[in-house]
Amino acid sequence: MAASVKDLVLIFQLFFPRDLSSARALHANQRREPRQPARTGWFKTVKTLLVRAFSEESNDVAAWTSGLGGDRAEEYAESLCRDLDKLYLLLGLPEGTKFSQSAFDFRRAKPILTTARLNCTFCPPGDSNLVPTLHRRRWDKIQTVWLLDSSFHWVEATLITYTSPPGTHSRWERLEYDPEFLRISKHGIWVHKQIAQTQENALHQFHSGWSNFADWRLFLEHFSRRLLVAHNKDTTFRCEAHPSSRLLAEEVHRTIGINGGVLPSSMSHGCTGCTRVKRYHSDLIGEGAVLGSNTEVANTSGAEAAGDQIQTDLGDLAPLPANLPDSLPQLEAPPVGSLRGYIQMAVMDGKGIKHRQEVGEGSIQAPQGPSLRVQLQALGNTPGGDVIHTFKAKSIYCLQTVQWACGVPIGWGKCYRSESAPQVLRFLNNTWADYPNSRPSFLAYDNACNLLRHIVTQDPSDIWLATTKFIVDAWHYIGHQATDILCRTRCNPAPTDGSQPDLVLTEADDNGQVHQTRAFNTETAEQLNSWLNGFESQLRQMSDVNYDFFIHVLMLIYAETMEKRIQLKEMELTEEFWDRVNGLA
Repeated sequence: MAASVKDLVLIFQLFFPRDLSSARALHANQRREPRQPARTGWFKTVKTLLVRAFSEESNDVAAWTSGLGGDRAEEYAESLCRDLDKLYLLLGLPEGTKFSQSAFDFRRAKPILTTARLNCTFCPPGDSNLVPTLHRRRWDKIQTVWLLDSSFHWVEATLITYTSPPGTHSRWERLEYDPEFLRISKHGIWVHKQIAQTQENALHQFHSGWSNFADWRLFLEHFSRRLLVAHNKDTTFRCEAHPSSRLLAEEVHRTIGINGGVLPSSMSHGCTGCTRVKRYHSDLIGEGAVLGSNTEVANTSGAEAAGDQIQTDLGDLAPLPANLPDSLPQLEAPPVGSLRGYIQMAVMDGKGIKHRQEVGEGSIQAPQGPSLRVQLQALGNTPGGDVIHTFKAKSIYCLQTVQWACGVPIGWGKCYRSESAPQVLRFLNNTWADYPNSRPSFLAYDNACNLLRHIVTQDPSDIWLATTKFIVDAWHYIGHQATDILCRTRCNPAPTDGSQPDLVLTEADDNGQVHQTRAFNTETAEQLNSWLNGFESQLRQMSDVNYDFFIHVLMLIYAETMEKRIQLKEMELTEEFWDRVNGLA
């Protein structure tokens, strides 16, 4: 019987099934390593099987049109083994296999690294600004670089670069924001973008440091691009050519935010976890809510006890600031079919993740000339001359974060020496400086009562008093003084007296009794802090530039994670929501 391609395909299907284990890949890789035998035991076994398979046909002289017969099975098997991988690929058999060609199976051609652009991004458009007319560098010698490919193998690659037309001698660098390869060394070391993505996944899923997986330069190159795109700075950013890691970090840091930052996409965020249709006092009455006192918090028994305490300590109540009315004004519900509007809740908190402050130039002066010798006092049983003085570097006090009630981060900043009300107010002003129309309707903060008191006493006309109501989050509210009228009447996270109808919802139990429940989760800041705990040991050892860069990265990753979670839970704002906002439903 004459041999056919069908028979060859059958052999491949028998000995190279689609669900082949990693043994074949391991042997294929072993052959590529230096000083390794050309044939491993696995390949020799395959050759033996091929020899046996062709033995009968090779001895059949009549089966071959050339008339050449004889025992040539060895020759045929050798020829097949020489190009086994290529034949397997040519026949289309590896499609759908667990181990793809790019990862393991076949020896590939040497990669060529070059720009995908058709012109220089710095030079003005024109006939001379096209790749065919650009001057290729190093015509006399091909530039060979090392590339870590997507399968984590080091391979040699060819780098082709171009220069602008003569007369342009300045050298600047503009980042490509969707490159397939990243350069991590001036000395010709490149990596596939999948390596950087794997590093990002390790950072997010396992809280691993950048050094646990790869190089800081890879981390920097990858996230510089991600951050600049997220902050809408990708079209304007540029820096010196071939910058060092520190220079690149400083330039990106200066562009997206020093000692703080804002995620622009978060300013237009909205979902059912942080955004609700505007509610009025009449809505609570219409839903059959049983109103209580202004000290009670919906679903919080601890605050009810505080309300009982107030009834017996009326003489110890702290008065309201003079610039605040005695009670909150109640708006009338608009007519049916009229615009109702919507409200949003943000949550803020401080986290004690610090970094050492850099000492400014000239801040420490060495004494000049002779100095007075001071006799030190004894410290306990230690003579004064033996007392050892220690120095502790200054550090920031805390990391201040603000996010929507659904958990999506908005921005971050730093507090120094203490988490004081003036610093917190400055942080809020910086965060919404470029987004005055995106201020939240409510802001939950563990010390909101003192922050509100500071704003009222310092500037009664502050815009925050007209746009935002400050409340204490539910967890910290039960620990606040019940005798503080401002805290109990203005900062209750879910008052049951109907003074803040936006903060409560009504639900009926199995017996038909209506209860008030909290409308928002005011603890998302604590949840973000819990996630940040895994990075504290890394952040404490960083310089101010690297600390800021790393926090920018963490906020971006956390925001993307929360957005995916919102989509998974189908919490996006629907057309029905906007119909209710506009009074159409």
